[in-house]
Amino acid sequence: MGLHLGTVAPDFTQDSNQGSIQFHQYIEGSWAVLFSHPADFTPVCTTELGQVAKLKSEFEKRGVKVIALSVDTAESHKGWIPDINSTQNCQVNFPILADHDAKVAKLYDMVHPTSLDKMTVRTVFIIDDKKKIRLMITYPASTGRNFNEILRVIDSLQLTDKHMVATPVDWKKGDDVVIAPSLKDPEDLKKRFPKGYKEIKPYLRLTPQP
Repeated sequence: MGLHLGTVAPDFTQDSNQGSIQFHQYIEGSWAVLFSHPADFTPVCTTELGQVAKLKSEFEKRGVKVIALSVDTAESHKGWIPDINSTQNCQVNFPILADHDAKVAKLYDMVHPTSLDKMTVRTVFIIDDKKKIRLMITYPASTGRNFNEILRVIDSLQLTDKHMVATPVDWKKGDDVVIAPSLKDPEDLKKRFPKGYKEIKPYLRLTPQP
């Protein structure tokens, strides 16, 4: 059975550059971003890990823990991290799972069927504070990920979990949002959205971000 949005993220215990990590215990009470890499000392991943290190405070503002994965040993990770820090002008400040036995990669279906046996595809999982998977994105090996987009999605998910709204195309924090079509009662709309709203179509109503 594959992973699906809304299902509980599988638990595991695995070594990392910061010691052994029991995943559910590590993320308890927080949101999480788990993202995989094909191997250590790879160029695109070096840039990605550097960017996540620089953005760590932005993830923390949102109550999100970041955790990477690569199918090499913890000792290999420790050798790679100085390269990341020096070339990307950062300090890697989060765990990188040492998935040398591909246990987590297989558990999360991150091994590409046409690649080498242990080469993980470059996947991102956003997991909420109930440990449910809320987003899965898989990138080709040649394309670096956009972690500002990951932050944007987290902003959207956390906002729409609290209010009966959705976020439209290219939405970013502070932009207008879409009122859920299921809300019909005018008095209820006034209470929920005191700033008012603009009706473009009966099913398309925009309101300032709550």
